[in-house]
Amino acid sequence: MKIGVIGLGYIGLPTAIMFASSGHQVVGLEIREDVVRKINSGKAHIIEPEINERLKAVIAEERFYATTRPEDLRGVNVFIVCVQTPLVDDKPDLSYVENAIRTIAEVMDRGALVVIESTVPPGTTVKMARLLETLSGMREGIDFYVAHAPERVMPGRIFRELVYNSRIIGGVSHKSAILAERLYRSFVKGEIYITDATTAEMVKLMENTFRDVNIALANEFAYLAQQYGVNVFEAIKLANTHPRVNIHVPGIGVGGHCLPKDPYLLLSNAKKEFGLIRLARRINEGMPKIALALLFEAFEQLNIDLATSIVTILGLAYKGDTDDTRNSPALKLRELLEGKVLEVRTYDPYIRGTHNSLEDAVKGSDAIIIATDHREFKNLDWDKIGKLMRTKVLIDGRGIIDRPPRGFLFKGIGRGDV
Repeated sequence: MKIGVIGLGYIGLPTAIMFASSGHQVVGLEIREDVVRKINSGKAHIIEPEINERLKAVIAEERFYATTRPEDLRGVNVFIVCVQTPLVDDKPDLSYVENAIRTIAEVMDRGALVVIESTVPPGTTVKMARLLETLSGMREGIDFYVAHAPERVMPGRIFRELVYNSRIIGGVSHKSAILAERLYRSFVKGEIYITDATTAEMVKLMENTFRDVNIALANEFAYLAQQYGVNVFEAIKLANTHPRVNIHVPGIGVGGHCLPKDPYLLLSNAKKEFGLIRLARRINEGMPKIALALLFEAFEQLNIDLATSIVTILGLAYKGDTDDTRNSPALKLRELLEGKVLEVRTYDPYIRGTHNSLEDAVKGSDAIIIATDHREFKNLDWDKIGKLMRTKVLIDGRGIIDRPPRGFLFKGIGRGDV
């Protein structure tokens, strides 16, 4: 097949590489010229294990290239839409998806398959199929085919999960679902479940909303544990020994492209709701303030002047060992701190624009807040770090410190034991 992938971000680029390495001819459409140049030189603009090696291989085999020119999609059999669907005032912005559909309408031949991988509110895929009918003058299910195949992968494990995770494929028509299933079978070894497009949309949103609500419950447990003098991480570990209990991990907040957004997408077209999903969102969105309260409490104990203090945030990515800052609670924490303290410093080994070294970031600092669970942060030499600091306050926002370092005033989310 000749496949056009529209949007070469965290999902689109790995997906394009996977199809190309499975024998298809792939062209990737991306509006950012610098990203296209970098990709065509064999270097990915995102951090993901194996991605550069895989990218160089498919370019060398002449099975993949990136372009900014929509006309390069002419002659494509399959269009895969992997563009963003950001939130604006808690409402989904579907303009990127609609623009992709309009681009497809200009170059699509009869018999083409259009697959939307972007996460969208229920009913969107059918709506886009109708728009494509209007623009092209052709009929879905007869002249062209539209399906929704939501991505279900985790950064850091994308290539493995693309192959081995199960897929949900929903067609606007039954034949669309069958054609999409055949397409993904070229590399998917996991189960593929076929349904209608709107059900597939809702399944993806339900999965992430479940996780978000579960994390909100864990965060409330953490808040209570601090009051009762309990280490919530030990309590959760013990509670999860029950065969029907699986409490998630609390922390400084929920980030990434999916979890902070998908609950709002699920609710966006609803006529009525109960309110639990929105409450969970408010709890998780408020967790950076909980970390900040622990910091202020520590400063009060040590009589540290907030206005002259220096605070170092370790980690800006939303998830450990990635460079992904999308909706990262660490960014919210930094925003809340700025203007309240003399200086806010950041260090993240995966992200440019932060301090060049951990030593530079902590030298003369009054407090450290761990905001990302990078492996590098789990086994730091706290004696060495403490000698560089002006005042030794440590706030663990991710539960990665097992024992409070000697000489530090230590506080952690859900750590009422110290």
